[in-house]
Amino acid sequence: MGIKVLLCAALLCLASVAAEDVEVTIRGTTSIATTDDNFVCATLDWWPSDKCDYGQCPWGKAGILNLDLKNEILFRAVKAFNPLRIRVGGSLEDRVVYNVGRAVTKCQQFKKQPNSMFGFSKGCLEMKRWDELNKFFNDTRAMVTFSLNALFGKIKLRGSDDFIGAWNPQNARDLMQYTISKGHKIDSWELGNELSGSGVAGRTAALQYAKDTIALKKMVQELYPDPATRPKVLAPSGFFDQKWYEDYLQATGPDVVDGVTHHIYNLGSGNDKELINRVQDPYYLDQIAQTYKDMSTVVNEFGPWAGAWVGEAGGAYNSGGKDVSDTFAYGFWYLDQLGMTATFNHKVYCRQALIGGNYALLNTTTFIPNPDYYGHRGVTVLLINMSNSTTFSVSLVNEFNLYPHTSTGEPTENEREEYHLTPKDGNIQSQVVLLNGKPLTLAENNGIPEMQPKVVDSSSPITVAPDSFVFVTMSMKNFQAPACA
Repeated sequence: MGIKVLLCAALLCLASVAAEDVEVTIRGTTSIATTDDNFVCATLDWWPSDKCDYGQCPWGKAGILNLDLKNEILFRAVKAFNPLRIRVGGSLEDRVVYNVGRAVTKCQQFKKQPNSMFGFSKGCLEMKRWDELNKFFNDTRAMVTFSLNALFGKIKLRGSDDFIGAWNPQNARDLMQYTISKGHKIDSWELGNELSGSGVAGRTAALQYAKDTIALKKMVQELYPDPATRPKVLAPSGFFDQKWYEDYLQATGPDVVDGVTHHIYNLGSGNDKELINRVQDPYYLDQIAQTYKDMSTVVNEFGPWAGAWVGEAGGAYNSGGKDVSDTFAYGFWYLDQLGMTATFNHKVYCRQALIGGNYALLNTTTFIPNPDYYGHRGVTVLLINMSNSTTFSVSLVNEFNLYPHTSTGEPTENEREEYHLTPKDGNIQSQVVLLNGKPLTLAENNGIPEMQPKVVDSSSPITVAPDSFVFVTMSMKNFQAPACA
């Protein structure tokens, strides 16, 4: 199964449309934003199996240090993207040291520690495990972002969440040198996790964070002298605070950060009883658009050499919501997010998580794909119907007919491909998704199922059933869109 992501797309949420017959005009001559070729990304997190919220422990053995990298379903699920961008990081990354070089004298595993950041002790990445991870990434052709401990060497002020002083890059340098010596390929190195603005469990001032990022950039330039193969530098990977981000980008200066990362958890806590309603409410979902717009504006004004990235987004924080985040219903939020971020010129969108928690693309125990795993198609149009009772009939038209088909001398292609995704038995909280009426289930050899489209006459309207997603791929021979060329 080759999974490609929306690169040239129009998204329409139909729940807020009054009429049942809808005409969508696509302005194929105008581009409003561009994404990276590998727009969709998924994360791997550091959480150990005893990470628990709301009386449940949904991470199991899905953390970076204990994930079964030899699981056949996991391997095939990642390889199917060809390639999948993977961000290795998360809340505990600023508690992780790397057991290489002289900067670290003690290597211990994460343990519950109630008075520490996020309730855990420091942890350690052994180089044997780092080699295992990189073999998996190489074999699946994954593109890797590794997020570094930004608090190494810093001092925490007593009675506050402030960390002061300069970042000590030695442990990160030792890890990079080891990585290079082993031939492991890293697409980008990122600095820190959720330390911007007021922070989550810790924070660093924007000006100091800028100095730390400059130090990372210089180190990457030194250790990777060839610009053609040099990894990108990403930061600050926190929640968007406009003043903090402006100060940070002004202080870093040109060409230091290649991607300006921020995190999104706009649905509230994982145990919020309103979660199932929020994912179906287009007005609620639209509220986060202002953050994306402001982020894009700040990057354009203060860091035009870089691009805006969503470095982590899980919707509902604290591992997501049981029986919501792992069901068909979460696609209303997720697919809307993909379209929204692309519209506001974000280059990459990293979903929390590939595996682990309730919000994972893969089931934490069985590794079987959850419905959102199948929500990535190479499309020109994505239609989302959040209504549970109304069927819409959608007609697609070009704004301009710039290239008459009759002038080519070639046969006209009058077909399009449609992928209709619906929940099993009409239950949006089902973990089984149907493609054009057939369940998407693993093949006998644990292979990821092929996404076979329904081929229809391109002149006919698109029928969008209640509680469904429809991906539509138009032939560029009969639906001209020069902006997508």
